Amino acid sequence: MNLSSPHPVNVAWGIALFLVAIAALSPFLRLRRRVLLRALMPAGALAALALAGAGFAGLTGETSALALPLGLPDLPFRLRLDALSGFFLVLLGGAAFGVGVFANGYMRNLDDTTLALYCLWYHLFLAGMALVLLANDAYAFMVAWEMMALSSYFLVTTNHVIPGVRRAGFLYLLIAHVGAVALLLCFGVLQGGHGAYTFDYMRGAELTPFWASVAFLLALFGFGAKAGLVPLHVWLPEAHPAAPSPVSAVMSGIMLKTAIYGLLRVSFDLLNMQLAWWGVLALGLGLVTALYGVVFAAVQSDMKRLLAWSSIENIGILVAGFGLTLIFHADGKGALAAIALTATLYHAINHAFFKGLLFVGTGAVLHATGQRNLGRLGGVMRSMPWVAWLTLVGVLAIAGLPPLNGFVSEWLLLQAFLMTPALSQSFVNMLIPVAAGTIALAGALAAYVMVKFYGVIFLGQHRDPKLAQAHDASGAERLGMLWLAAGCVALGLMPVQVIELLAPVTELLIGQSLPNAGSWLYLAPVNADRASYSPLVFLLVVTAVTLLAFVLVRRLYHGRVRHADPWDCGFPEQTPRMQDTAEGFGQPIRQIFVSFMRVERDTPDPFDRHPHYSGASLDKLWFGIYEPIARLAGWLSDQAGRLQHGRIHWYLIYSFVTLIFLLAFAR
Repeated sequence: MNLSSPHPVNVAWGIALFLVAIAALSPFLRLRRRVLLRALMPAGALAALALAGAGFAGLTGETSALALPLGLPDLPFRLRLDALSGFFLVLLGGAAFGVGVFANGYMRNLDDTTLALYCLWYHLFLAGMALVLLANDAYAFMVAWEMMALSSYFLVTTNHVIPGVRRAGFLYLLIAHVGAVALLLCFGVLQGGHGAYTFDYMRGAELTPFWASVAFLLALFGFGAKAGLVPLHVWLPEAHPAAPSPVSAVMSGIMLKTAIYGLLRVSFDLLNMQLAWWGVLALGLGLVTALYGVVFAAVQSDMKRLLAWSSIENIGILVAGFGLTLIFHADGKGALAAIALTATLYHAINHAFFKGLLFVGTGAVLHATGQRNLGRLGGVMRSMPWVAWLTLVGVLAIAGLPPLNGFVSEWLLLQAFLMTPALSQSFVNMLIPVAAGTIALAGALAAYVMVKFYGVIFLGQHRDPKLAQAHDASGAERLGMLWLAAGCVALGLMPVQVIELLAPVTELLIGQSLPNAGSWLYLAPVNADRASYSPLVFLLVVTAVTLLAFVLVRRLYHGRVRHADPWDCGFPEQTPRMQDTAEGFGQPIRQIFVSFMRVERDTPDPFDRHPHYSGASLDKLWFGIYEPIARLAGWLSDQAGRLQHGRIHWYLIYSFVTLIFLLAFAR
């Protein structure tokens, strides 16, 4: 295809090249901060927004493809923009624009070299994710996947002078590459040994159920490692707190969704069949991941680590929706499969916006206070009202409260569970109600976690007097947060319009869209008699009740306000030590789910005049799975090290023995 033609794939490819050019220029402008901050970084944010525009063009249902003059002889890079990649480009560009605008203010305090390196790796990261979504052959996909993984590793280790940051980066890179090996094997199975690694060939390949299942399991493992699916999640709570907040926002809000994209691409587009037990496996793993993530989020005392565990919970919800779609599609329930898939896609873009907003909100708090430990924060709303009110939008959205976006996708997913008819497999019929209850429990615990998160950070009194001097977000930071908050509101108030945009994606993957999404006012996934939801009516009712209460209070009390100290159990002096702490909020969850975690406490001496309490709820899977593997790897390394004597005659003996062995067994 001619590169000058105005097809959406050409536009998207040109924007990705532009992002690579910004990255290449950044090191040469190391000593020109104003150019980096006022030209390159805003240009990168606008390029992300342009990617969203190209994605919208792909959502029209038109598919465009391109073969590039890059790659190896007879193995060029091939790109393709269809409805699925178009949707995820919209997700990428829409969320990355807000984060990029925020980062333009957040990164101003970096030194020249760090700022230039951040600009380099950040824009390569965006370009890598865009190329993952556009790749139309295994070769281009794996190159883009590695580009995304390596650039994000360098972003995670921005503060590499801290040993903990280096350890977190190494763990992330290690698991990312283990997953990449599984993906490479998956593509090897899909091409069937014929040497054709293009996705177009794989779409037409006829695999047996056994080899299709092998390819699916490899994809689930490889993409699950990138998404943070339990038990491959251990890198995520370490990498997100180590990375700068804008990087955490992009990794959690966008990068994790590339794994969901990969699962959908392989399972519904490249494989020639879908089996019901695949869906049962994915549903089970998703439910375990969702519950595991939200339980650990509830007991965290580090605000970024709390959000990282919350991301694991949301990935679990997405994988559960993906599994439910597989079950319905394999059982011939096309309408229910369309509802489940629509809910999954809707929640993916919702999570990109509200989790991006929460991460940049915590970044603004960290930037202003220097604290991310919840035990040292409190009352920040007084000194940071912009950050507090905008973060509240993200908190309400992730808690699943109407009329914001988080409610719509979770409500749709629950509708898919609740409307499930009798399925072919009896054990699946028994699993569905349990799964619905688990999703509801995870949603309730997520709301509990957000009460803790917002209340401890922004409400109450300052736990440290220095917090009174905390500065509010800068102009660029406010604009970025406003964009993400506006996305949460718009996605919540216009569900029917969003679902109509998702219709080409569901048509592409399962051959069917929602039979009737409703009118512009009411969302009715099946029919209005079964269930319906109107966010505009809900918003109007809430607004009217609030205004009525305000008017009545003003009228009854004539504008007079009486101030009085609250009752404090007879204690005359209230201090910040009397407020609920993060540990206090998490204590009930820790007691109920103590079997999931390894609890370590540091209890002070009872006669200590200035006691200090500390505790940690550690992941048992780390000690049960990864520590034994690390010990085994260390032991094998020690054994191999014994061969290194440092004497030349031993090395000659090794060479001689190897030569004799090869001659003895050579044919």
